[in-house]
Amino acid sequence: MSNSTGNKNTFPALQAVNSASGFKMDNCWVWCGSAVKEEGKGYHLYAARWGKDYPMLEGYVFNSHIVHAFSETLEGPYSFVEKVLPQKEDPACWDGRMTHNPVVVKYKDEYLLYYIGSTYDGDPTPASQVVKNREKLNNVYDRICIGVARSKSPAGPWKVCPHPVLTPRADKWDNWIVTNPAPCVLPDGRIFLYYRSNSQIGPIGLAVYNDPEGEAERLDMPVFTKDMFVEDPFVWHNGNYFEMIAKDLSGNLTKEYHAGAHFVSEDGIKWEYTHKAYSRNIIMDGREMTLGCLERPQLLFDDNGTPVALFAAVADGPGGFNNAPNTWNQVFLLK
Repeated sequence: MSNSTGNKNTFPALQAVNSASGFKMDNCWVWCGSAVKEEGKGYHLYAARWGKDYPMLEGYVFNSHIVHAFSETLEGPYSFVEKVLPQKEDPACWDGRMTHNPVVVKYKDEYLLYYIGSTYDGDPTPASQVVKNREKLNNVYDRICIGVARSKSPAGPWKVCPHPVLTPRADKWDNWIVTNPAPCVLPDGRIFLYYRSNSQIGPIGLAVYNDPEGEAERLDMPVFTKDMFVEDPFVWHNGNYFEMIAKDLSGNLTKEYHAGAHFVSEDGIKWEYTHKAYSRNIIMDGREMTLGCLERPQLLFDDNGTPVALFAAVADGPGGFNNAPNTWNQVFLLK
């Protein structure tokens, strides 16, 4: 099976969309969104949500939960099923207060749900205090690590690994948080876990696993340096080589601020930029518009390994997290 998008210099175009598709929740911010198909039943989507009484950007650090949604059709709309993480809202657990950035992948005969988490002592922080208490906000943010949960079914239930599978390294380039997990299961069974760290050297690193809960073999330096300033990577192996789509943070690569950049790699370490994968300029409900945000790209593949849909966290408004009246997960079918 070949999961190739074809020519290295092409990526399937986003089809026009209906705003009623995807996943929305009343009175909630919805972000991220990773989907998996259950044959004969439908599609399971894992996303992050937190109440709109909290500010969009700062609120997730204190109050984001990962939820499960479902639709019988690929486009949706997706309906809320249940809260999945954190399973134990216990401040003593490393992920007891906040979970975010869900990504689901098939691994051998099971499914892996990667995510980030953090915690803090005391009662949940009131919404009115989130922005004011910068010291606590920074402390919770600085404790973010990456975890994994496992299930035999794409619908769960999920068994959570009790410890983080990736943490910052005090004496290395990735000494300030590890976030935005992007797992890629290789044909030989290894897992390449790409991640972001707040580094002055480069934004994206790589950890290699032989077992999802085992020790990681981590590269000493990032695989992306500041000249390829991206975040939110999604990585897959197409049977021949690696491919990645990611958010172009500066717009220098794609010539469009926060558009999607496409990369290829023979070994998963040295990457080459090829072209702009997608734009924030879309057709929705029959009219052209520019989304305020189009981030956290996640692909869904058919049985032949061809990408058929892009799931993305989107926002309306003029742009920027703090200027977004609404956020949701949007499903874009690919041409």
